[in-house]
Amino acid sequence: MGKQTFFVVLLALVLTGCATKQYPQAAAVTPEETATLNCSALDQELVKAHSVQSDIEQTGQFDALTVLGFVGDFGLGNGIAKYNATQKAEKRVTELQSLKAAKCNQRLS
Repeated sequence: MGKQTFFVVLLALVLTGCATKQYPQAAAVTPEETATLNCSALDQELVKAHSVQSDIEQTGQFDALTVLGFVGDFGLGNGIAKYNATQKAEKRVTELQSLKAAKCNQRLS
């Protein structure tokens, strides 16, 4: 009975295949933000976006959840979750920087 239970638990862990870590998610810049954010607000949003990137890196550091993720699905779930969160954060930073260049640098000309 003990051996059978062990294999059932092991099979459940292998089949779960999901991330054990929760990475912060950055939203894309919305049309409303594009229309309403001024230069000062854009600077604040860029600081927040860089903070999200730092949080993603801290969440991605090796810890007990990394071990559990590896046991569950060889770390693929955590890797995919981190990659997706990083891509979203980078996209938001790029969008905010482009918006800032368009809105704030034109005043200098």
